[in-house]
This record gives sequence, structure tokens and C-alpha cells, in this order.
Amino acid sequence: MKRHVALILLASALAGCGSDTPPPPPAVQPISPQTATARPAAEMVLAELPASVVQPPGSSVAVAAPFAGMVRDVMVQPGQAVQRGQLLATLVSREALMVSSDLARAEARRAMTGAEAARMTTLAREGVVAGARADSAVAADREAAINAREAQRLLARAGADRDGTVRLVAPITGRVARMTIEAGAPVDGMTAPFVIEADGSRWLALQLPERLAGLAKPGMAVITGDGRRGRLETVASGIDPATRSFAARAQLDDGGPALVGGRLLPVSLVAMAPEGAVTVPVSAVVHQDGADQVFVKTAAGFAIRQVQRAQGGGTMAVILAGLKAGEQVATTDLPELRAASAR
Repeated sequence: MKRHVALILLASALAGCGSDTPPPPPAVQPISPQTATARPAAEMVLAELPASVVQPPGSSVAVAAPFAGMVRDVMVQPGQAVQRGQLLATLVSREALMVSSDLARAEARRAMTGAEAARMTTLAREGVVAGARADSAVAADREAAINAREAQRLLARAGADRDGTVRLVAPITGRVARMTIEAGAPVDGMTAPFVIEADGSRWLALQLPERLAGLAKPGMAVITGDGRRGRLETVASGIDPATRSFAARAQLDDGGPALVGGRLLPVSLVAMAPEGAVTVPVSAVVHQDGADQVFVKTAAGFAIRQVQRAQGGGTMAVILAGLKAGEQVATTDLPELRAASAR
């Protein structure tokens, strides 16, 4: 009986020991990253840099005071939108009044010389006076007419009335960019109390880094952050020693709306990609051990390959060497692929 109990206890102990056996490890799941196909590259980004919107040539016009005088009225404020021909300010000018007096005298003399020329011409035709006297009278009349027209033209170009009032008007449609006068202030004839800028612009001012000297040329493409395209119009020939950069101007295509002057926006300077260059998503490129690498899909899996990547950002990376068009590269699970290749 005791022997039977002992066998039962031994069987129970052996059964308990079997339940503590650890389960088998889970099976290793294969790595299945997403892939992308390398495609031929048409363009490559040389640099990404900020640009500021500037006014194009001829879009800023100064409104000068033609005569010295005193400001009587100011009709606009800085930043106000104005239309071409809109009154900006009125001046009271002694110089304009003097020109008006010259015009009155010239008109009076013109009336006198005109009558004298007509009388002398009639007398010369009748043989009463010599023809030379009629010719002199006609010449004097023409001179008086020239003086009168010149005074009229001067007042008209200055926007002045005969009472000495001078009107300053907007020469173009735009906004008052600068204003330096106020009612009651004196104004001389050598200053511009107003500067009017046309609304909107498609011109950009850039500061290109020194490394692009000799590479950036007029006609190269630029692309803004929102995808608008344009081209370089001018490139400075010298480098600023203080900033180690050089200035350039670009003009955007006319397909989009004009931009507000002074606005900052990101711009990419783009050049033609060399032959054999391809593009892949930036997520496919990893920088490791001082080199750019990709995982190329092969018959046996994925193999690490070192590549030469062009400078520039964006969602696509330009590969200059190490990868051919049509090859597939991994775009996800790159750490797992690296760990697997290290085993």
C-alpha cells in the first residue's frame, strides 16, 4: 500500500515539472518594407533659401513738387490705395504765381504782336511799307507765341493754376509707399513728397551663398514653396565680403497672383540634372557612417548600397551616382533592414 502511494506522488511530481517547460519562441516575421522605383531626374535643387518680394523696375514713382511752396492740404495717408490722377496734396507757391504772371504778360504781348503782324502784312501787300518790316513783325509775333506756349506748358506740367495753386496727383495706380509732408509744412522744388508703388509684384530678391558663384546664371529656374515657377533675371558678379554672398533677382511667371511687397517666402534654385541622375523619395536615403545609403531590392532580399546624393531638400532626393533608373529601393523599415544585414 505504501509503495502504491509513493508511485502516485512520484507521478504527480513529474507532471508538475513538465508544466514549467517554457513555450517555444515565436517565429521570426520576414521584413516586407514598402518600395519605390528610381526614376530619371530632369532637375535638381542647388539651394533652398529665403527670398523677399521687391518691386519690379519702374513700379515705384516719385511725385516731386515742381515749385517751392507751402502745403495747403494733404488728401491721402501712407499705405492708402490711390488711382492714377488722384489728388494727393495741394500747394501754394510763389514761384507758380510768378510763372502765371509771365504767362499773362506773354499772352498780352502775343495779342499785340499778332495785331501788329497782321497790320504790317496788309500794308506791305498794298506797297505802303517795305516787306522787311512785315517780316520783322511776323517774326516778333512768332516769338511771342512761343513764349506764351512755353509758359502754358510749364504750368500744365506742374499741375498749377494761375492763382499759384499747385496740385500733386498720383502718376500711377498703386499705394502710397512713402509720404514726407503735412499741412502747413514748406516744400522745396528738389524733393519728392510722395512715392507711389504699384500694387503687387512678381519680383524676388535673393542672397545666394558663395558656393554657387559661377553656377548660378540668369535664366535658371526658381520654384517657390507653394510651387510657383520663375527664373533668375540678374546675378551680381561680385561677392559681398561681409556676408560671403551675392545678390540676384528673380521674376515669377505671370500665371499666379501678384505678391505683396516685402513678403518673405522660401525659394529653391533649380538646375538641370546631369545624365544618369535619378530621383527617389527622401525616406529611402539614410545617412550612415558619413555616407548616404539606400537599400536596393535584389533577388535575395535587400542590399545596402552607397550612393551620391545631390544637395537640396524637398520630398524627392536626387541621386547622382550609385543607383540606376528602374531599380527599386526600400522606403520603410530601414532600421530593421540594417539590423538584419548586420547579422
